[in-house]
Amino acid sequence: MSGAGPEGALSSFDGGRIADNVVLFARALRKAGMRVGPAAVIDAIRAVEVAGISRRDDLYWTLNAVFVTRHDQQVVFDAAFHAFWRARGLVDKMIAMLSPVAPPRPAAEEPKAAQRRVAEALAASRRERQQPDKPRVEVDATLTVSGKEVLQRRDFAQMSAAEINAAIAAVRTLAVELEHVETRRLVAANRGRLVDPRRTMRQSLRGGGGAIRLAYRRRQEVVPPIVALIDISGSMSQYTRVFLHFMHALAETRGHVSTFVFGTRLTNVTRQLARKDPDEALAALTGHVSDWSGGTRIATALRTFNRDWSRRVMHGGPIVLLVTDGLERDSDEDLTREMDRLHRSCRRLIWLNPLLRFDGFEPRARGIREMLPHVDEFRAVHSLDAVVDLCRALGRAGASAAVDPRAWLAGTAPRAPARLTSPPSRTQESRAG
Repeated sequence: MSGAGPEGALSSFDGGRIADNVVLFARALRKAGMRVGPAAVIDAIRAVEVAGISRRDDLYWTLNAVFVTRHDQQVVFDAAFHAFWRARGLVDKMIAMLSPVAPPRPAAEEPKAAQRRVAEALAASRRERQQPDKPRVEVDATLTVSGKEVLQRRDFAQMSAAEINAAIAAVRTLAVELEHVETRRLVAANRGRLVDPRRTMRQSLRGGGGAIRLAYRRRQEVVPPIVALIDISGSMSQYTRVFLHFMHALAETRGHVSTFVFGTRLTNVTRQLARKDPDEALAALTGHVSDWSGGTRIATALRTFNRDWSRRVMHGGPIVLLVTDGLERDSDEDLTREMDRLHRSCRRLIWLNPLLRFDGFEPRARGIREMLPHVDEFRAVHSLDAVVDLCRALGRAGASAAVDPRAWLAGTAPRAPARLTSPPSRTQESRAG
């Protein structure tokens, strides 16, 4: 192509490396979570060559038309486009080449959803290109503890920002096999013990009534819904953040997942977590909730749930996940009544309490002792190992002695070996006392 028009400027721009820049941009999109294959990269290069660049929007919409195939990919593409092309100044240099007037400097924008994930993908791509090849060194790691194993056991509250991000990425990859339960509804079956009289008669009439072949039916098996009630008070913030990512991943792979958060009031965030991009979902959730990192009123939140939401989301015998430390401000009578009503409305009520990370934990607080008789399982939620144990528990019925709330009330629950040794603070116990 000649250099007279935009096409010619494009071919001569950046030393003829516009195709390399498109390839690098596609690689950044792939690392940020978008599905970009080699065919899409080739189509993007050809589209840019045909369309040319006379404005910033030309390149944006050309690449957008090729790479964005679903609505949820738009946020990731926007963040990647602005981070990649603005960091290199490629579009501004092209516009300056084709226009005698220098383009104005754009105003600073607020960080958007997926921007951090895209920036990490771009930084990783640059590090891979800049790092030279190093000699390979083999190390005997026998009798050593890997960083992954340490991360599995480490408390979320003691993790650094990088470790929290690694834990979130690990949580999103966990496989959850939910328990299949039988309902009272009957469905057709090839064999079994229950005879279906109606289907049997219909089949016999089709054959003239000479031979009767029995038709059978069985109870239908379904996956129970999951309802999560998550405490977002100040003492629960580190654990809530990781567990919300777990609920977002669970909602993507399983149907009938409802999520509520509560501090001083109850908020339904199921619609916010339904967004495909996790950063966009958590940003929408944060903007929707007004009592984040505040106080806790468990009885008030449970009363609102039982009154306004129980009939809407508690059908089908759901499994309820109650994530809170149990340090309550309301009266014990209200908490006992609402916990009993919640327990009667679900198939299983699993209480996830981060205070179980302490080796010397005992249910002395009045709020905890009032809640324990109305739960089926009492589990920890302070580490990746605890979340993995929860995933296994969701796939089977029945509780072991380690998570039996009656054993905790009686003081006979077995102690886990890898927990912290410092007890809860006196301030926390005074909140419940």
